[in-house]
Amino acid sequence: MTDTDRALGFTIPARHARGRVVRLGATLDTILAAHAYPPPIEALLAEALTLAALLGSTLKDAGGQLTLQAQTESGVVKLLVCDYKAGELRGYVQYDAERLAAGPEDPSLFALFGTGYLAITFDQAATKERYQGIVPLDGATLADAAESYFIQSEQIPSLVRLGIKRRADGRHVAGGLFLQHLPEGEDGRERLHVRLDHPEWEHVAILGGTMGADELADPALPLETLVWRLFNEEEEVRLLSQVPLARGCRCSPDYIAGVLGQFPPEEQADMADENGLIHVDCQFCSTKFPVPVSAIVS
Repeated sequence: MTDTDRALGFTIPARHARGRVVRLGATLDTILAAHAYPPPIEALLAEALTLAALLGSTLKDAGGQLTLQAQTESGVVKLLVCDYKAGELRGYVQYDAERLAAGPEDPSLFALFGTGYLAITFDQAATKERYQGIVPLDGATLADAAESYFIQSEQIPSLVRLGIKRRADGRHVAGGLFLQHLPEGEDGRERLHVRLDHPEWEHVAILGGTMGADELADPALPLETLVWRLFNEEEEVRLLSQVPLARGCRCSPDYIAGVLGQFPPEEQADMADENGLIHVDCQFCSTKFPVPVSAIVS
């Protein structure tokens, strides 16, 4: 029995908390296979994709998008980008291969980024609103940075746990847990965390902290079982609708041609080779698009 490539939400009404569990399997392998990254970069992207699935699947707007972007000016990793939209994930990493090879075999987050920053952006398609927060990458993991984001930018106590496993057959499994404190009530009254104490959240956070990485990345454990293991003593836990997850890239020949059509004809000519083709590589899926200049409509 395997349970992968879906996200499951839940709420704990009496504790004023909500949560989300995700697990990635074939989706993760498909994305990673397009890049053939070395193990440390592969593990970093797997962690970021799992985080993107956790946060993105909380969007109520079906057309909304969640983007994670981590970068530094002088680190081994120059840029990491992942995004989520309607259950589809994609991501890539730009890094210095020589510096990576000269570093430790299992580098820390600081060794990869140095002084870096994580930007988390929520785009709401229905309302055209965009929310973005930027926090330093000063924790041990991307999960730590995400928790800092919600505390600093959203002022919502949160807990994030990630687990990544590479199996003996080379395939990957990754899982994640995301817990948050909710405002009291549905009409915007004060958040519980601004009070002097909030034992409801402390209780939930302590239980959530007991979830191990091996459990999160074990495809034999249904997501519902993970929720039950943590909160089976609560008076009520409400499961929300699940979200199927898949690899998805929005590049296409027509889209690429449309982007190129925004350039003046003389710049299009400069980008073309001797055969009149402009070669465009998609960073997300590593697909190469040879576009004839004659087919571009400006």
